[in-house]
Amino acid sequence: MEGVIEVNGLQFKLPPKPKKKDILFSNLKKREQKWKRTEVPETLYEDTAAQHASFIQQEFNRRKNGVWFMNNGEPTYITGEHYYYLNWCKLDIGYPEYRDRDRRFFIFWEICKEDNNCFGMVMVKHRREGASYKGASMLLNEITSRYNSHGGIISKTGVDAKALFTDKLVYMFRQLPFFFQPIIDGSDNPKSTLSFNAPGQKISKNFKKIVKSEALNSKIDWRNTKDNSYDSVKLVRYLCDEGGKWVDANVEKNWQVVRSCLTLGDRIIGKCFMPTTVNEMADSGGENFKNIWDDSSIEERDGNGRTRSGMYSYFTPAYDGYEGFIDEYGMSVIDTPTKEQAKFIKKKIGAKEYLQNIREAYKSNTTKLSEEKRQRPFSVEEAFRNDSLHSPFDVEKIYQQMDYNEVAEGLTVKGDFIWSKGVQDTEVKWIPNSRGKWEMAWLPPEKRRNDIKMKGAKKFPGNDIELVAGCDPYDHDTTTDGRRSDAACYVYKKFTMMDDFSNVFVCEYIARPPKAEMFYEDMIKTCVYYGCQLLVENNKVGVIKYFERRGYGEYLMERPESTHTDSSRRQQTKGIPSTGVAVLNAQTESIASYVYDYVGQNPETGEMGRCYFNRLLDDWSRFEPDNRTKYDATVASSLALLASQKHVLKKEIKVVPLTFIKRFSNKGVISKRIK
Repeated sequence: MEGVIEVNGLQFKLPPKPKKKDILFSNLKKREQKWKRTEVPETLYEDTAAQHASFIQQEFNRRKNGVWFMNNGEPTYITGEHYYYLNWCKLDIGYPEYRDRDRRFFIFWEICKEDNNCFGMVMVKHRREGASYKGASMLLNEITSRYNSHGGIISKTGVDAKALFTDKLVYMFRQLPFFFQPIIDGSDNPKSTLSFNAPGQKISKNFKKIVKSEALNSKIDWRNTKDNSYDSVKLVRYLCDEGGKWVDANVEKNWQVVRSCLTLGDRIIGKCFMPTTVNEMADSGGENFKNIWDDSSIEERDGNGRTRSGMYSYFTPAYDGYEGFIDEYGMSVIDTPTKEQAKFIKKKIGAKEYLQNIREAYKSNTTKLSEEKRQRPFSVEEAFRNDSLHSPFDVEKIYQQMDYNEVAEGLTVKGDFIWSKGVQDTEVKWIPNSRGKWEMAWLPPEKRRNDIKMKGAKKFPGNDIELVAGCDPYDHDTTTDGRRSDAACYVYKKFTMMDDFSNVFVCEYIARPPKAEMFYEDMIKTCVYYGCQLLVENNKVGVIKYFERRGYGEYLMERPESTHTDSSRRQQTKGIPSTGVAVLNAQTESIASYVYDYVGQNPETGEMGRCYFNRLLDDWSRFEPDNRTKYDATVASSLALLASQKHVLKKEIKVVPLTFIKRFSNKGVISKRIK
């Protein structure tokens, strides 16, 4: 659509393009058309302001509405916030340079501001991207242009919040031209609060007393990093810096507190900007921030049209806008540069290859490689990667597989299982559905679906030699971090001599239906369709009782022999306990072994593994053996692997010669027929 651009999945309607003569730098030759800062006229002072009223008004208009400028022959629009940042917000290294990456960033922020259902923007960034400076400018722009408003700052520690306030925001404010500086109360170099209230006895330079009506009665301050910081405070802007690195407080809990500070009834009156790099997921705030990130997907909204967090997620790969790889027009040099770009940046390669070379140098050190990817991520998944030192699994192989799955097509399909014509105990049908609860990597041949063996009045699964399933059921408890646990189930295809496609997870189910019995029925449908037994944790007996009541008790597997202890061997129980050293160690070791053998790139053959479910891989990468309740997918998949190790008793088969086939003895020189 003409006049509409898309940024990170959201559309923005550009303002009408002005006549060419009204576009900045249109009078220059194409090669000379690039961003240049508008300087303050040399003769403009407070006492000459009236003579420069048109210039001052122009800058207020640009600050509010943005501008169009010619950039190498292309009419380019930047928002008012972006213009304010570029033209008036001085950094420690001078005024910012134009970056096309920043243009997209500020447009996305504008989308968030204009959306009445959005609380703001949560951003995963790479190191030294300058997001804190942008956040400070956005806060300063808003609070210095409206009455009775409050802007707040918080960071990974109180020390960091104070530094952001004094070294960045206050410094910017002091460098603003006088016409953008509201009346302040007290020092223009404060340590905790920049207050735009009317000073009691202050006299202006022209000896006119300042009256209260001239002041904004607004302020910007910072707070120490606590779960309840800014509780009950009315905010119109909130800069939550480095939320992925909080140590002494929980950023997720703080957001729940601050979210209410940005509302008046059901109306959103304030916006949050939450940029961060991400610390190791096992500690230091990474996991808490990821929960906010996951809850900020624009694809998942509640009945009110809002994401679960209320914010929208934003990410740009590290190679887009990476310093040192920007051409003279502010465009990112990602791939091989053109002749002109190479001459300007003085490099023959693009940012992506440059960063890839750094990664290649760390290839033999997975810990350093993981850290490099987290600090300069190419994808969101890389930003949230764990340090391999904290994982019982080979995390780098897991990440290799995830990278492969992301670019490969057609590996899985989503859908639902339903009873034929809605009648239970008939036939389970597979219905493709992009929003379905199940995700499939393989479906059994039609003749093997719904394979039920009857022994008397009992139903037995027909494919239990080849297929097994593991399930981590849910009850009404919450996890240790206060979040509801999902149910998870995986179907696993065991090794068979007759089929090359084996040792593969073929079905994934991660959901939490509103009623537990709906989930139990889902498990029956899964087992019936695949014709397999289910190994389930038996501390939550609901699913076991439901299977037995519905006549599918033989679809429940007993505890595998490999997990038994001397005291448990006499126990004949459905399912497996969720506690006990033997069980927990067996679960962890089963996944560790599977990852080593079947995940990631095979160093000998170069072939890639066949674990196609990235939700499962991601869960493995973050798994904490001492805090396993949060990892539903890991638990369910480990049970499927343990189920695959069940010893199957085979009946002794008598070999009877087939009389109609001629048989020969090959002893001696000549073969002789055996009669």
